[in-house]
Amino acid sequence: GTLAVAGHNIKLGRGGIREIEFFVQTQQLIAGGRQHELRGRKTLEMLGALEDIGWIDADARTELTQAYRLLRRIENRLQMQADEQTHTLPKDDEALLRFALFCGYETSESFTQALVGEMQAVEKHYSALFEAAPGLGTETGPLVFTGADDDPATLETLHSMGFSDPAMVSRTVREWHYGRHNATRSAAARERLTELMPALIGALGQSENADYAFITFDRFLGQLPAGVQLFSLLLANPQLLSLLADVMGTSPRLARALSQRPRALEDAVLDPEFFSTLPGEAGYSELARQAVGPASDMEDALNRARTFGSEQLFRIGVRQLSGTVAADEAGAAYSGLAGGLTKALLAVAEADLAERHGKVPGGEVVVIGMGKFGSQEMTATSDLDLILIYDAPEGTEASDGPKPLAVGQFYTRLTQRLISALAAPTSEGRLFEVDMRLRPSGRSGPVATRLSAFSAYQLESAWTWEKMALTRARVIAGSAGLGERVASVIRQTLTTERDTAATAQDVAEMRDRIAAEKGSDDIWAIKTVRGGLIDIEFIAQYLQLVHAPENPEVLQTNTARALRTLAQSGALGSEAAEELREALALFHEVTQMVRLSLGDPADPRTASESFKRRLAKAVNIPDFNLLEAELAASEERVATRFDEIVGPKRQ
Repeated sequence: GTLAVAGHNIKLGRGGIREIEFFVQTQQLIAGGRQHELRGRKTLEMLGALEDIGWIDADARTELTQAYRLLRRIENRLQMQADEQTHTLPKDDEALLRFALFCGYETSESFTQALVGEMQAVEKHYSALFEAAPGLGTETGPLVFTGADDDPATLETLHSMGFSDPAMVSRTVREWHYGRHNATRSAAARERLTELMPALIGALGQSENADYAFITFDRFLGQLPAGVQLFSLLLANPQLLSLLADVMGTSPRLARALSQRPRALEDAVLDPEFFSTLPGEAGYSELARQAVGPASDMEDALNRARTFGSEQLFRIGVRQLSGTVAADEAGAAYSGLAGGLTKALLAVAEADLAERHGKVPGGEVVVIGMGKFGSQEMTATSDLDLILIYDAPEGTEASDGPKPLAVGQFYTRLTQRLISALAAPTSEGRLFEVDMRLRPSGRSGPVATRLSAFSAYQLESAWTWEKMALTRARVIAGSAGLGERVASVIRQTLTTERDTAATAQDVAEMRDRIAAEKGSDDIWAIKTVRGGLIDIEFIAQYLQLVHAPENPEVLQTNTARALRTLAQSGALGSEAAEELREALALFHEVTQMVRLSLGDPADPRTASESFKRRLAKAVNIPDFNLLEAELAASEERVATRFDEIVGPKRQ
């Protein structure tokens, strides 16, 4: 309806002071954890900060600032006139005219016009954040959750909306209204929840397993510290409701992550960039640097890194779930994010170490990504495979700080600091598990390796399997000069002439060893099953080792790109390459979705029916049974190609 001025409460009423404050506080709540410039208490200053970082436009800032100043001036005059804490304008015409004159207006009309104009501006910006709520019912029928007993008509409505246990839903919603969860303790939260109920129940009812989605949502509510902001946001953004229902219905792992970080969902809607192209590695590096940059000390830096990391992991996950990024894009995004965080945290670890131990004069360090990190094929649950390599001028023996360390010891400490920054638990959780077993000499070798030792080891002592692993090695962070020298050693190692038959035998034996230790006939053991992911990776790595000496461009850290260049160079038949690429794409799509939604290890056969349907849909296969058949057939084709290209399984 229209805004009336007589008797209006300018603090709590529509278009009033509280709406401006809530407009600011909601966005502070969402972004203030990461944007330290949004942590102030002054409304006008925070409107300025919101414009500065691009969360609101100049019009919103100008109009809300103007309205806030006028409303505060009127509040001040009201309290001067009444000599008490009041926020309500006079109701009768004569008193309103006297007050208008007191505020410097010539008539009630000019006062009303000025005030209504400002309050309408407030309402416009406020309702862009919080839309008007729907009524208490659906097209299907009534939804009534008051009183102690179930409403029979409501149970029928719930059943027709897709819930197989409507009594459970009705009972749980009534418990929400009794304030069972912190999120529903305040009257304001319950009020918003009541307004939200038809849309919420509708969205959960449309998910493929409505009861499961509802139970997950109830668990989610139970872990929220408060509810009013989230409920308001859901009211304002219907598309957010369907996203929430999607997460609740198909991805227990993401739902758990969301309950620990409900703000991530709010970000999803309020950040206009959410559904645009994911940042590449350079983009993630810059974002990570900005996130960690303002830290006051090491612990603050780690918490900032983890806040940033877990939010970005959630974003990539939601994009996967919504089908707006493919498996290979998700793999590149997870790996790019890990790379950006590694760069930022290496700088933090170096600065922290320098406080006591200084720097190594002329010293350089690089982090090498191995495994899925190097090949840009990480999933939501991947470890980080790392190697740290350093170099220092001849004759440099120690660092230059107040407590000098010998060069080797200095870089060992730096590596330990980096690992704990990436892997140690803090109040914000842990970022990644770190695995350094692929370093020279494996577990028995030093955690940081000098360039000369790395070079000698790779060129003279490395086993075939270590050279295979080296095909995926990629410089992630550190000194550009040393990075080039390391890349040159890797290239030299991989382009050295080798005996094809002996290499094939080594690769086949390595495959047999994995089969003996971890092998499985289970088609869902996609990584280790005969004809699974490892077989495709081994084919690509074997062909690169054999053909790189005369054709170095076949060296590609990413498996799909390696298969493509191997086919283009004639090292791999086009039909075989096509079969392997199709199988690889299928295995990656399935693995990405399973890791994202269920975690690792997981058996999709025991997952909810809604997840099975979602998984089949992700790979464009009509249903789960057909997906199983396609997996089995793909694995059979890959196993045949492995025997053909590398050599058959030895008994």
